Amino acid sequence: MSSYSRTSAHKTSRTSGLAIAGLVCGIVGLFLLPIILGPLAIIFGAVAMRQTGSMMAKWAIGLGVVDIILMIVMFTVAANNGGSFTWNIG
Repeated sequence: MSSYSRTSAHKTSRTSGLAIAGLVCGIVGLFLLPIILGPLAIIFGAVAMRQTGSMMAKWAIGLGVVDIILMIVMFTVAANNGGSFTWNIG
């Protein structure tokens, strides 16, 4: 007779939906609406950090901070250029 151990058969994942939502908000916030998505990424990441402590939650918080810094830089450049901010490619 062979014995079967159920303890090592199934492992649980430690990634939460809030960490994924925070990461998505942080990535999209780099391109669109950093004033809204940056703080959302930080909030979702902080809640996910308390729940699971996953690495994805840390990345969400970091991207949220980068979004806010990028927004401040864009506002500063726009204020110094007479209220406009344009990209010149090429």
